[in-house]
Amino acid sequence: MKILIDTNIILDLALIRKPFYEEADLIFYLIEQGKFQGFVSATTLTDLYYILRKQKGKDWTFQFLQRLTNLCKINPITEEVIIKALHNSYKDFEDDIQYYSAIVNKIDAIVTRNIKDFPNLNLLILTPCQLITMINNEIIDLN
Repeated sequence: MKILIDTNIILDLALIRKPFYEEADLIFYLIEQGKFQGFVSATTLTDLYYILRKQKGKDWTFQFLQRLTNLCKINPITEEVIIKALHNSYKDFEDDIQYYSAIVNKIDAIVTRNIKDFPNLNLLILTPCQLITMINNEIIDLN
């Protein structure tokens, strides 16, 4: 299963934002364990750099982004993604880019704390809790 990790989940992990940190940490643990493939969009990396550099510094931020890209694949943002986002705006342009990058690149779901910001039309939009429950149920079903 291929899951696009929304920026807010990664920030929860990087900034140890309570009470969200524990679920974010578990999501990345499940990726490390090979329970699903994690993806981040190319624009997420620039957003993360902008936000984290201010709070953690340039060196820490580059190290974090390097660890992130070792763990997750980068979901490309193509011209097709941008055009779809421009012509099919839902609520927020940045979220539309995430959504259409997932659609175009055949991602199975997006995990986010802001599920209301995404249309739930052509792929699953899951909260961290929903994703963890779904993955845990699959693990139990396999045994």
